[in-house]
Amino acid sequence: MTGSAEGRPAGVPREVLRAASRWMAHLNSGEATAAERQDLERWRSADELHELAWQRAVRLNAQLGRLPALVSLQVLGRARRQAGRRSALQSLAVFAVAAPVVYTVWRGISHGQDTWTVSHSTVTGERRKVVLPDGTKLELNTATDIDVSFDSGEKGLRLVKLHSGELQIETAQDSARRPFEVQTRHGRIRALGTRFLVRQTPEDSATLVAVQQSAVEIRPKNSGDHPFRIEAGLQTRFDAAGAHDIVPDHPHQASWVRGVLFASNQRLADFAAELGRYRRGVVRCAPEVADLRISGAFRLDSTDEILAALPDTLPVRMAYRTRWWVEIRPLATR
Repeated sequence: MTGSAEGRPAGVPREVLRAASRWMAHLNSGEATAAERQDLERWRSADELHELAWQRAVRLNAQLGRLPALVSLQVLGRARRQAGRRSALQSLAVFAVAAPVVYTVWRGISHGQDTWTVSHSTVTGERRKVVLPDGTKLELNTATDIDVSFDSGEKGLRLVKLHSGELQIETAQDSARRPFEVQTRHGRIRALGTRFLVRQTPEDSATLVAVQQSAVEIRPKNSGDHPFRIEAGLQTRFDAAGAHDIVPDHPHQASWVRGVLFASNQRLADFAAELGRYRRGVVRCAPEVADLRISGAFRLDSTDEILAALPDTLPVRMAYRTRWWVEIRPLATR
């Protein structure tokens, strides 16, 4: 297959373009589930033609001017590379597929002229910064999926729905004085002029909130009208019924923002589970070495290097079934 100057395929089958169109239509219908969003990420990463079809549709939507640049780029996907030269025929082909989707997205966003909604997500191992129109800064950790909606008017609300993953929020002052809240499956967190971290993975039975600056107000789903406040330097976990212990914030809770995985006398099994969040595939720890302890600061840019370095400090070895399936085993195991 002929490649472009960027090393990407020059042609994309029409059925792949249509598949990208269907994905965009469903994603922006407001009915896509978190599992379906993950299916989309897997579809995009499964084949470079899939990603190319997705990004071509994104760029074309922006070029057509049917959507505001912010909405079209953030709702439909993140452009990973700038487009090279494309033929007019290819552009027309994408237009024929993508134009109905443009209408669907615009209708959903502009209805009532008082609310807009965008989605952001990261795949496994990816971290990303997002700046919202009000100036609020979001840091998205690996495998994170959120929706952001802003309402206008006196009773407007700035709302981030965290479907799964982890993010750090640094709120900005809003000229309309709209409150800023984060919603998880366990309840809501209202920012009180602050910087804070929220984590809720599919495996978590509670939402973690760590406050780095100012304070937040937490309202568990089933607590009625009884919110509680967490000040800077503290963290807690809460479920739908209420909060668990309020304890000092871990000093390295947000080290992932700097691309670092920090461990302090941590069980090896727990370390492996955390490392697995940043690596595609499976990372397992054999029971015989699960209780070994590990400390250090590890760069998240290469999980392969982290795994390769473990035998230098611990009596373990790496056993690979495939590149993406690895188990940490004791040295004596054969």
